[in-house]
Amino acid sequence: MVQDLPPQGGYEPVQYKRNLPARGFRPGYYLLGMFAVMGYGWYKYIKGVRELNELGREKMWSRIHLIPLLQAENDRDQVRRYWADQDREQELLGKRTKVYHSDRFVRPTYGISPTNISK
Repeated sequence: MVQDLPPQGGYEPVQYKRNLPARGFRPGYYLLGMFAVMGYGWYKYIKGVRELNELGREKMWSRIHLIPLLQAENDRDQVRRYWADQDREQELLGKRTKVYHSDRFVRPTYGISPTNISK
């Protein structure tokens, strides 16, 4: 019996790989695009942080410049209360009395009392 042998020149190569075309861009382009988007995001973030810092600084300076106005308003209110208290005291007692035995002005302290007390 004759042995079965390969043909002259051998068999054709067996195709074991898939022959698919490459889809999309090369990975380097994706990395480059990702870094570009991240760089733009960091740029906008840092710009926003600087803007917030500037707004905070502006707010602080506006408060600093408003302090004398608010202090003057508070002083006027205290003087008005002081003179109203002196007038009320003179009306009740008939004369102006001094609480302290001194001519030095003592800034009054006002406590807030509740208007209705529930039991």
